[in-house]
Amino acid sequence: MPSDRVTSIPANVLNTQSIDLKTRSYAGHVDIDSREHPGTKDHLFYWFFESQTCNPHVAVHDQQELISETPLLIWLNGGPGASSLLGLFLENGPLSIGTDAAGTISVASTSWNQQAHVVYWDQPIGTGYSYSDAKEYVRSEEALARMFWEGLQEFFGLHPEYAQCPLYVCGESYAGKYVPAIAREIDKRNHQEGSGQHINLRGIAVGNGWIKPELSLTVLIDYACTTGFLGIGQRDSLYDAYGVFKKALDASDMKLATKLGNDLVAKVQAYGGNFDLYDVRRWDDLPMGALAAYLNSKHVKKSLNVPTDIPWQSADDDGPVAKALVDDNMADRSGWYTEILDKGYKTLLYTGNFDTACGYRSTEEILDDLMRQKGAHEHAAWRNAPRIVWTQAQGDPKGFVRHLGSLTQVSVPGSGHQVPAFQPEVCREMLYTWLFDRPFHGYDPQQPLKPRNGGSR
Repeated sequence: MPSDRVTSIPANVLNTQSIDLKTRSYAGHVDIDSREHPGTKDHLFYWFFESQTCNPHVAVHDQQELISETPLLIWLNGGPGASSLLGLFLENGPLSIGTDAAGTISVASTSWNQQAHVVYWDQPIGTGYSYSDAKEYVRSEEALARMFWEGLQEFFGLHPEYAQCPLYVCGESYAGKYVPAIAREIDKRNHQEGSGQHINLRGIAVGNGWIKPELSLTVLIDYACTTGFLGIGQRDSLYDAYGVFKKALDASDMKLATKLGNDLVAKVQAYGGNFDLYDVRRWDDLPMGALAAYLNSKHVKKSLNVPTDIPWQSADDDGPVAKALVDDNMADRSGWYTEILDKGYKTLLYTGNFDTACGYRSTEEILDDLMRQKGAHEHAAWRNAPRIVWTQAQGDPKGFVRHLGSLTQVSVPGSGHQVPAFQPEVCREMLYTWLFDRPFHGYDPQQPLKPRNGGSR
């Protein structure tokens, strides 16, 4: 049995019971040579779950073809500083944690590993269980992507049975920057002779991505006003504050721009009575319950092959991880999506419509601008592409879908920032429909409805 195999985990903080994992699972650290401090190591944590379509009781070599043709999804939370184990336990993983103080763990029915392998990575270093011997932090997307590529090389060295799987880099929020940065690095390395294990990159998926902050901040002000959290006078004063932020951004004073941008967000929330930035319908973010206590338990760490002296840490745009990425925080990374689309990689951008931080409208305008830059023909084709009302059996919308070439955009109603948490069944169906090139069943509301049963409408 591989040394990183996980067969069971504690079922609660008190470790009074355990849960046996029903699929092959591996967890631990990959060790990467530090470039800033030669002779020391950086350690990235991963937790892998094999697809439920594979049989954990059958040897790998007896089902290698099935394993290799099954998609492998990488999941990344954002922050900066947010552990991807938040995604595992609160959004799309095979396990969930209760809101009770005991932190009761249960098996989730809406896991993304039903038909795909999924691996959750804590990155960059300083996030979750990932750490640095020299206590260094990543200061650019380029360094982050390079380190992650090296981590993938180590992971596939440990588990070559998954090295040929079609790979998709997925994430949400600040991972709207991580995901394309990593995809670009993989693509670059794949085209370099002798650079290492070829990685079978097929595409990327980003939910509610923090991609072009200068746009997201204006949308935040407008949305907060539209939903009644700001008065006109307050809105106009925030526009003035935005102008000061924009001057700093245009002058490439990224530290000042980040401070002013974060101050602007805090002021919008304060004017609105401190509504939940990630869901305009709420006053508090998704509850973590006892997750921090659970993941800092020595029994859990032992199960996951984590040294007991390594703390689990998670932050949202705060702390040393975010501080190290201060020059990146307010930078526009939308152009990276153009590069990925131009290379033909499948790209999915989806949004929950109640997110005020980086929701539907900012994604819509980013994509419109990207298509405009491609030229008049592609811009017109994107604008004129049917926007399908993706429907449930009874006709109510599951979402709104637009598709052109390798790009798919989905808006999910009834959801905030963390779409897999708010609409788990719909989100997983959306993912699999995109992943396996299935049709989004629905109708084009701009086309005449066809008569049914001989009648007319």
